[in-house]
Amino acid sequence: MGVTVHDYSACGPEPELPQTYTLFAPADASSPKICRDFVRSALVTLGLGHLADVAALCTSELVTNVLQHAKGDVHLRAAVAATHVRIGVYDGSPQLPSPRRAPAEDEDGRGLFLVTALSDVCGVTPTGGGKEVWFQLNR
Repeated sequence: MGVTVHDYSACGPEPELPQTYTLFAPADASSPKICRDFVRSALVTLGLGHLADVAALCTSELVTNVLQHAKGDVHLRAAVAATHVRIGVYDGSPQLPSPRRAPAEDEDGRGLFLVTALSDVCGVTPTGGGKEVWFQLNR
């Protein structure tokens, strides 16, 4: 079984950065996995596999928060720039997230702490009637 190498240089120059990828997902228990796989696949395809696992985990945490607290559909945006990758999760709830200290025996309540610990920068941006919770990973 051989490997075929294709020369795509005739297709034109590399696309300019930033590149933005979006996904809309319903308020459904399968959405964290779908969003996680979407982000991982995009980053691996773009040659950023070294960021894929952390980005997928943080994405999953943010999408799960939307399902548990905002109770609505998810709009995911992944922007790939020359220096960083920024993943944002939008929802229609104006209520801002509030990190809490989860007791050791709790099975949830640590998502925002994980995102803060694993990302280079993270935050919340209010939007018209809702918000975007986002994180950034430096390339």
